[in-house]
Amino acid sequence: MDNRQAIGSWLSGPRAAIEGAGADLGYRGEQLGLPEDGPGSIARPGRRLGALAVDWGLCLLIAYGLITDGYGQATGNWALLIFFVLSVLTVGTVGFTPGKRLFGLRVVELSTGRPSPPRALLRSVLLCLALPALIWDRDGRGLHDRVARTVEVRI
Repeated sequence: MDNRQAIGSWLSGPRAAIEGAGADLGYRGEQLGLPEDGPGSIARPGRRLGALAVDWGLCLLIAYGLITDGYGQATGNWALLIFFVLSVLTVGTVGFTPGKRLFGLRVVELSTGRPSPPRALLRSVLLCLALPALIWDRDGRGLHDRVARTVEVRI
């Protein structure tokens, strides 16, 4: 392998390097029995980040307008608490937060299709820690989704 191939594989990521070696990884969600695209397919990272930004902005607005009188460290802490409560209540009951609904996403449990409140609680605790959400598997699920046995899909 010459230097151009080595650098090219590094820039393309590990998935491209593995597929370049002849391994077939399939599409995201294939191992979970989900379709490749359309409703029920794994949500793409851009939509997930957009939904997270909307939810965080909403929680920050609530904390800023209703609880604290100005923006400061207390506003961020209250926003995190509001985000946690919002996530537990909405994902545990209807399967999506306002941001997820806006971006056409839903959280489903792999076995039943609807997340139970304890799974939503576990998922929300891990999501608020942030680190598990930054560790993804080959299907694009974060560690918080793997532990809670949930997946975020398109509606």
